[in-house]
Amino acid sequence: MSRALRRPGPREATGLAALLAVGVGLALVVGSVDMPTFTGIDQVPLPGGADLGDHPYEVTAEFGDVLSLAPQSSVKVNDVAVGRVTGISLTPGSWTAKVTMRVNGKIKLPANAYAHLEQSSLLGEKYVQLSPPAEGTARGALADGDRIPLARTNRNPEVEEVFGALSMLLNGGGVAQLKTITTELNKALAGQEPQIRSMLSRVDTLVTNLDDHKEDITQALDGVNRLAATLATRKQDVGTVLTGLSPGLKVLEKQRGSLLTMLRSLDTLSDVAVDTINKSKADMIADLKALAPTLRALADSGDDLPDSLQVLLTYPFTDEVLRGVKGDYLNVYLDVTAMPGTQIIPALDPDAPAAGLDGRTSALPLPLPSVTTAGTTPSATPGGGPGATPSAPAETPGGTPATTPESEATTR
Repeated sequence: MSRALRRPGPREATGLAALLAVGVGLALVVGSVDMPTFTGIDQVPLPGGADLGDHPYEVTAEFGDVLSLAPQSSVKVNDVAVGRVTGISLTPGSWTAKVTMRVNGKIKLPANAYAHLEQSSLLGEKYVQLSPPAEGTARGALADGDRIPLARTNRNPEVEEVFGALSMLLNGGGVAQLKTITTELNKALAGQEPQIRSMLSRVDTLVTNLDDHKEDITQALDGVNRLAATLATRKQDVGTVLTGLSPGLKVLEKQRGSLLTMLRSLDTLSDVAVDTINKSKADMIADLKALAPTLRALADSGDDLPDSLQVLLTYPFTDEVLRGVKGDYLNVYLDVTAMPGTQIIPALDPDAPAAGLDGRTSALPLPLPSVTTAGTTPSATPGGGPGATPSAPAETPGGTPATTPESEATTR
């Protein structure tokens, strides 16, 4: 059954006109308060939108793709509406989209804040989410007229993109490969559960230690970075050094055979030296033991030996030495000991009388040697006087002059 259209009556027309007038007036009032110019009904804020306050500020963000974002969409911080999108346009001279937003003046954000294009639900509206940077990296404050560059903006994947990726995975994509990977993993890990558990425990310990030393690792990487920067500034010097090393390396390469022969000879020499030391070890120990009394006697002499050597090496003696001499004579006492088995010829008999020039007997030691002076002939007497018959020193059967057990000489 059809119903014919009828023309509204005078009372209904009056009501519709009044309602239209009120709507237009409300739109004009809102536009005059919140917008600089009114260009269409899309500039009217949606019911339940964010309160911009008395002093909102305007910022812009560049997006590679705004998808289906529309003007008057919400601007949120931590999912709380703090502003709205006032305009979407293309950036002049570029293919990126510029989104203009007005944010409540009471909301303070860092100047390096991020802008993300997100969706409230699977089929919900899209909005712009403003988020601060990582902790400790914030700087400045976002002010009126600031711009968020393309490097700090991003968007969530669309439902169509998710379904497309899922379709690719299910329709001959990676499911078969996942099944193969799972089967092979089961085969590889079967019966190796304790080892895998131990490996995972060690990996957990390793990761924990790495996390505890992350500052040290960071410092090490910074040091490597500084080293690389230093090497980069001295690239020419490094190149010169490497170029200079090339001839030396070539010479080493040519003499490689000689070097190997030398190393083998050193190995043989070390074996011979070790064998020689091992064989002569007993003799060396015996020599050291025989040398021990001599060294002990030298140690017992103390400072006497160095002092006497200092005096002996200054003969004739210096005035400093002579000051210690009392009187006109310097007496020297020599104690001479004959070697064991030495035979004195003629044999000395202390009890046998010896005849002198006056016929008297006297016990004298061996005759003194002759003394030669200018203008005289060599002569010697038992007493050393003139007219004595020469006598030669007594000799042993081997031709060696005999040595008296003890003699005393006085020098004037």
